[in-house]
Amino acid sequence: MQEMEKPKPNEEENKIAETPLSPSSPSSSNLEAHPYDFHVSGPRNLSSPNWRDLIRSSWKDPKYKRMAMACFVQAVYLLELDRQDKRDEPNCLAPKWWRPFKFKLTKTLIDDRDGSIYGAILEWDRSAALSDFVLMRPSGAPRAVLALRGTLLKSPTIRRDLEDDLRFLTWESLKGSVRFNGALEALKSLVQRYGSTNVCVGGHSLGAGFALQVGKAMAKDGVFVECHLFNPPSISLAMSFRSIGEKAGSLWKRVRSALPSSNAGEVEGGEKKRICAEIKKWVPNLYVNNSDYICCYYSDPCEEKAKTDAEAKISTQKGNGDVAARMFVMAKGPQKFLEAHGLEQWWAEDMELQMALNHSKLINRQLRSLYPAVQ
Repeated sequence: MQEMEKPKPNEEENKIAETPLSPSSPSSSNLEAHPYDFHVSGPRNLSSPNWRDLIRSSWKDPKYKRMAMACFVQAVYLLELDRQDKRDEPNCLAPKWWRPFKFKLTKTLIDDRDGSIYGAILEWDRSAALSDFVLMRPSGAPRAVLALRGTLLKSPTIRRDLEDDLRFLTWESLKGSVRFNGALEALKSLVQRYGSTNVCVGGHSLGAGFALQVGKAMAKDGVFVECHLFNPPSISLAMSFRSIGEKAGSLWKRVRSALPSSNAGEVEGGEKKRICAEIKKWVPNLYVNNSDYICCYYSDPCEEKAKTDAEAKISTQKGNGDVAARMFVMAKGPQKFLEAHGLEQWWAEDMELQMALNHSKLINRQLRSLYPAVQ
């Protein structure tokens, strides 16, 4: 059968076709081509939970868990962008980033100062899972996730985001931030409701800084929550001043070690060692690209000789116990800064990761406050 000749578009139609898509356009056809839509920039060949997960859970695969956590954090970025662009429910971009994993949004964390969304609580969606014959939550899947976004360089959010960026740059701490308190209270409520083993916290960039510090605050109270940190910030002015203090402190420790110690001190030291051994149960997961100068200092080796172990953990051994974290370094991936600091690389199919097996000076510094000083 001969095909009918298609009519040629006129000049006006050509101009419309060449017009770039507007990110805030409510049209469903435009939404499908939005660069942040899940099917455009999300992970490829992703299998949604199904009845097979009852036999062999996808969440037991570290790659799948990493991709899921990265997608949850991306959803928080899009929640804020949806709010700024005033996208209504049918056209929102964010929900498409948690629905494939059978999760639902139960709460957003809002900064009352500017109304921006900086975090979200996502929980296992039992109803959505049952519709696909998933009768129970797969083994290894969290019951709830606290996801925290990083900096958005857009006028509605840039002021408060940069305030926290500068706070970390100056003090290497986010504890004075309103968002730190909000994230910590949200995490505590999830742990009280579901238990620490059923909760995860994750963040990207500035959000990874918040995730690390709220996770550390919980660990100090003996509550250990699984933590995933994508491109965590590693540079601050406080690092330079602290290194001077550490050198002086190291000299004092040498002098003090030469002094006689009492039996009471030995008993106290034994108790502190026991506490350190307990805290070692908390092992955060860090994802680092060395081409990203914001997070690359996490892979700086300590002066001590590097070592490897069967579990592929980086550990820093000091007199006050072993500090351990799992660090994944991009072996083959984006080299330009903006791409190297981006979140999209962490769900890419062709990425190659290596487990870092060297001592990390910065990880040791970040986690050292968890460990009581042993006399």
